[in-house]
Amino acid sequence: MIQTLTDTKMMFRDRTFLKKALNIAFPVAMQGMLNTVVNLVDNLMIGSLGPIAIASVGLANKVFFVFTLLVFGVVSGSGVLAAQYWGTKDLKNIRKVLGIALLISLTGAVLFLLPARFWPEFMMRIFTTSEASIEMGAAYLAVAAISYPFTGVSNTYVAMLRAVNRVKGPVIISCVAIVVNIVFNYIFIFGKMGAPALGVVGAALATLIARVVETCLLLCVVYLGKTPLACRFGELFGYTKEFVKKFFKTAAPVICNEFVWGLGITIYSMAYGRMGDEAVAAITIATTIQDIAVVLFQGLSAATAVILGNEMGAGKLKRAEVYAKYFFILQFLLTIFAALLIVALRWWIIGFYQPGISDEVAMSVNRCLLVFALFTPFKMFNFVNVVGVLRSGGDTLMCLFIDTSGVWFIGIPLAFLGGLALRQPIHIVYGMVMLEEVYKAIVGYFRYRQKKWLKNLNS
Repeated sequence: MIQTLTDTKMMFRDRTFLKKALNIAFPVAMQGMLNTVVNLVDNLMIGSLGPIAIASVGLANKVFFVFTLLVFGVVSGSGVLAAQYWGTKDLKNIRKVLGIALLISLTGAVLFLLPARFWPEFMMRIFTTSEASIEMGAAYLAVAAISYPFTGVSNTYVAMLRAVNRVKGPVIISCVAIVVNIVFNYIFIFGKMGAPALGVVGAALATLIARVVETCLLLCVVYLGKTPLACRFGELFGYTKEFVKKFFKTAAPVICNEFVWGLGITIYSMAYGRMGDEAVAAITIATTIQDIAVVLFQGLSAATAVILGNEMGAGKLKRAEVYAKYFFILQFLLTIFAALLIVALRWWIIGFYQPGISDEVAMSVNRCLLVFALFTPFKMFNFVNVVGVLRSGGDTLMCLFIDTSGVWFIGIPLAFLGGLALRQPIHIVYGMVMLEEVYKAIVGYFRYRQKKWLKNLNS
């Protein structure tokens, strides 16, 4: 306890660390917050169409969720290498990392686009037995799937810009994309300004337009701003055997981690989907609201990975170890704030969904948010530890084990046990699922203490 207080005082005195952390964490958190805001506005607009619309779009977006996790795995693994290369200002290899990341992300986008575009009803039947949700969700999915390649490109460039400490441009672009998304949502969902009222299909079309605008603006920032990523097409390719081996040794476990973890989270939705449209609507709304708190830790974990990666890439292992302690202190302080924020604002935000949802759904959302607040200390520690600290030094195989074992051996069995066998209400099932976070925190803490993540990948 005394040591923790001493470390906290030292952290607040270390202005260099605080400035670095704030310069990366704040823009990333803001970008996440903006994305959360647009998801919330999407939810509210779609929610006015009723609980079936919320449920169908929520389930249809699980396909997109798994795809984005695949991309997140690619860019996270790539970002680890790029951050360490940036520690030695090795632009040649940073650009080659970008090339591989784009190639994998676009390949994944095509593999997800094809079934979602041409067999959307089949994809929806994976998640629900409700014919109304299947029909509405399939119409949404067939249009939204076209945005996947643009998402793959934009997410890759955002992550790589972050690795080289260029974080302000993507935030501004996110603001523009969000305005575009909200405006076209309003136009196409409700049929304004002479456009037809397309309902959930209008929401998908608005998302597609926003993703195209975002990708074009990002490429302009990269090349017109002459960032370290601005390069000729040929510089993205031409890999040596040693380079490819290093890339996949570091990135492959992260890609596998996010993809397999994402599949597991999607299977939760299969359990929720068989509990009824109201249960799906409640968990969809609750998840959207809790993301207001989660974005703080997305920013913090991104800053952790970049800053620790830069320090270790420059050979400053002792400083990286100290900075890791500082990040955990920041995580603890932010956890208290996030939990209180969710508890304090929950009914105010739920109120925006009414009268589109019933009192029963509203109460279920409330209870799910209280469950989330209860498990916040474990979930947010895992964000910073797994996505930030452990990955920054390339301990990606252990991250793979922690994440996937938690989801597949604890979360999924408990989701089906609670939802289908015991027929518990959605907030109880959600609480059972969140027990995986407790397990991951315990295993992850012991791994952090072993210091096997503390290494220079360039040596």
